[in-house]
Amino acid sequence: MIFKKPKMQRTITITKETRDGILTYCKMNHPNEGILILRGKSNKGNVVVDGLVIPPFSHHGPTFAGFPHSFLPFDPSYVGTVHSHPIGSARPSVTDLHNFFGFVTMIVKSPYENEDIFAYDRDGNNLPITIVSKNYDKNL
Repeated sequence: MIFKKPKMQRTITITKETRDGILTYCKMNHPNEGILILRGKSNKGNVVVDGLVIPPFSHHGPTFAGFPHSFLPFDPSYVGTVHSHPIGSARPSVTDLHNFFGFVTMIVKSPYENEDIFAYDRDGNNLPITIVSKNYDKNL
């Protein structure tokens, strides 16, 4: 394969405030799954997440969470989604991978503590997560 580019390894950087918002949202929705849109920037493989959006017309249940993408306004700051897994592992399901949105999907498993957040690429490969303060330089 002469023209095949090497696959870029993404890294995920998330602010503490955004992480805390994700964990709180997951706890509020338990025992149902919760879903949020991640806002931020992506630059040369580093995805910086610094905000959250509750998707319009989202639906939740004990084993599912989703939203119709057609109702989202165009916003280039959307970098992915995060949803909770109230029961079971934090691995993405086939359905999770088929509904991949953006650069990254994050999954939070119960009991929704700091070490219960995981990030994945569209192939289901685990991505490293770094937590930073709010004053992080997003241009890195």
